[in-house]
Amino acid sequence: MLEVSNVSVRYGHHLALENASLSVSKGEIVVVLGSNGAGKSTLIKAMAGLVRTEPGASVVLDGQPLHKLPAHRIVDAGLALVPEGRHLFSTLTVHENLLLGAFLPRTRDRAEESMERVFEVFPKLKQRLAQIAGTMSGGEQQMVAIGRAMMTCPRFLLLDEPSLGLAPLLTSELFKALPSIATTGTSVLLVEQNSHQSLSIADRGYLIEKGVITGQGTAKELLESEEVQKAYLGG
Repeated sequence: MLEVSNVSVRYGHHLALENASLSVSKGEIVVVLGSNGAGKSTLIKAMAGLVRTEPGASVVLDGQPLHKLPAHRIVDAGLALVPEGRHLFSTLTVHENLLLGAFLPRTRDRAEESMERVFEVFPKLKQRLAQIAGTMSGGEQQMVAIGRAMMTCPRFLLLDEPSLGLAPLLTSELFKALPSIATTGTSVLLVEQNSHQSLSIADRGYLIEKGVITGQGTAKELLESEEVQKAYLGG
C-alpha cells in the first residue's frame, strides 16, 4: 500500500499544497481530479521526490518511508513517475528509450521480461522498436513514456496528466490500456483533468482544489455526485 499523509509544498511564499493525504492499495487505479493549477502535479512530484515538502509530510510504500529519500532511491523502492510532457529522448529509438528504464541494478536482468510486459499493454510498440521516438505521434510517445516507467519494475506507477495534448481517439486508446497494468499487480495513481475517462477506469478518486483535497469516493460515487458533475464533469 502507498500511504501519503500531511504533504504540504511551498513555492516561495505560495502554499501550493496543504496537508494532502491519500492512499492507494495494490492493484488499484486511483485518480486525483482537479482543474489546472489545483495542485495535482505538485502532489505527484512531491511523492516522487522532485519537490521539497514541508516538515511533517509522510510518504510510505509498503511500510518503507520514502519522503526523506532522493528521487532515484524512490524509483529503486518501486515508485515510478511518468511526467507531464513525457520527456522522452527524442533522437533515440523506441527500443533505446525503453531500455533506459531498466537502468537500476535490480531491473537489468529482468529487462527482456519487462519489455514483453510492455508489449502486452502496448502491442503497437513491438512493431515500432526501431522508430525514432521524436517522429511518433503524441499518443505513441505517451505509450513509450509509460513503457519506460514499467521497465523499472514498479509497484506503483504515477501518471501526471497522461492525456494532455492527445487527440480524443488516442486518449481513449491510452485509457483502455491502463487497466491491464493494474491487473499485473502494479497500482496506478494518475492526476487528470479528463474526468470522464479517468473515472471510467478508476476504482476510487480524490478531488483537489486550490492545493487542498476536498473530497473522495469510489469512481461510481464521484460519477453520480451532482456536485462533482457540476465542478468536474460539465453537468
